[in-house]
Amino acid sequence: MFLLNNYYHNNTDLIINIPGIPAEFVTIPEYITVHLDRPDEVAENVTVPFIDYIKNVASSELYPTWPENALRANIHAIVSVALNRYILEWYRSRGYEFDITNSTQFDQAFVKGRGIYESIDRIVNEIFNDYVIRDGQVIPLFTTFCDGRLTSCNGLFQWGSVDLAEQGYTPMDILKYYFGDDISLVENAPVGGVGLAYPGEPLMPGDSSIIILRQQLGLNRIAMNFPAIPQIAPTNGYYGESTENTVREFQRIFNLPVTGIIDKATFYKIRQIYAAVSKLSELVVEGSIYEQIIEISKDAFLKGDIRPGVDLLQYLLSVMSVFYQSVPSVEITGIFDEQTRVAVIEFQKVMGLPTTGIADKDTLNLLIRAALGIFSTLPPKEVYIPYLRFPGLPYRKGEGRESPGILIAQEMLSYISLAIPSISYISEDGIFGEETERAVIAFQQMFGLEATGVIDEATWNELSRVYMQQRYGELQPTL
Repeated sequence: MFLLNNYYHNNTDLIINIPGIPAEFVTIPEYITVHLDRPDEVAENVTVPFIDYIKNVASSELYPTWPENALRANIHAIVSVALNRYILEWYRSRGYEFDITNSTQFDQAFVKGRGIYESIDRIVNEIFNDYVIRDGQVIPLFTTFCDGRLTSCNGLFQWGSVDLAEQGYTPMDILKYYFGDDISLVENAPVGGVGLAYPGEPLMPGDSSIIILRQQLGLNRIAMNFPAIPQIAPTNGYYGESTENTVREFQRIFNLPVTGIIDKATFYKIRQIYAAVSKLSELVVEGSIYEQIIEISKDAFLKGDIRPGVDLLQYLLSVMSVFYQSVPSVEITGIFDEQTRVAVIEFQKVMGLPTTGIADKDTLNLLIRAALGIFSTLPPKEVYIPYLRFPGLPYRKGEGRESPGILIAQEMLSYISLAIPSISYISEDGIFGEETERAVIAFQQMFGLEATGVIDEATWNELSRVYMQQRYGELQPTL
């Protein structure tokens, strides 16, 4: 019926690369802890929702009657400052139990219990998860600001932003006026994903995650200054024997209990020493550990990942769970959580792969080959295949690498073409070429969508709906 088996037999060295957005390693926290004074002063720490913190600071720093473009530019700066402090753990890596202060000498104003202006409330609801980056970097820029009348700074002048807005400057025009043309705005960053802070329980041998990868890279940087600490190899996010030995030596040198386990004390001591030896600046983060994380994990998924492609991974694991009892079904959330890691390990056991819990190239290749082999041979109504929601990135002609998302879209189009002759049958090769584009356009025309030839969210959802209806005879509930 399909050409999947022939394709894979002739392409045994196929590597599946799922595209991702590096900036999505930075997630918007649900909460942020504020110290109500200067860093070294004894004062209350309050933990508030991040969005409420931004509204509070904006209402404390800005006037609600300012032009909207000025308000938006300033709110982007406020969000970026807060995220910079939070992501770099500027205070926590130095032993403090908070993320940011309310001292304008160090951070930005926050007044416990204050009211929120209506105009600011509305704007923050729209843009609280947008932040500024320097081009080529992923860490939110420390967009320092001051009022520009009573005080001056090497950053944004708040009253100056009002003048610029009245001259017709857009929010990005204003930000570039103060911070340079080499900045960009990351929009709609994910909220509440698995971050890189201490996860609440010790990191143990046998674990794998982005958090562990971050600790491995930090330890290797520390080892450059402390040669007695052995370098970890490989640095891939898996807590193996090499990582355990390095942790033990780190603990010995820095007078911590020598357990080989990264507990809370060891976790933050690593952060503290890393910050000291790498001389992390609040303003300059070139070559930061986050760029290394992106480079290492670009061809693999680990626990903590939220990049586009995690949905596809979870979908493929759910398909496998139908045929392999030991592989548990996973919820398709787009967040690589512990449930997903366990399913990856069980699939790796079935396939005789190293049981790391990391969805690396070998694991992804076997997953996609097995799933598409199932699609090609499975009687249509024998076993229910789960619905896959839109993976998060549109697919269009010219994407020159094999992608499981494109393969699945081609499988759905080919199946639909059996009942709708105006949609030409296509071979599944994972590459979005002219043949696939023609089939997409025909499908879009048939079902009243804009005939762009691009598989956007609306096209993907309608494609999935028609495929599920045709395969099973009635619409199935989505996950």
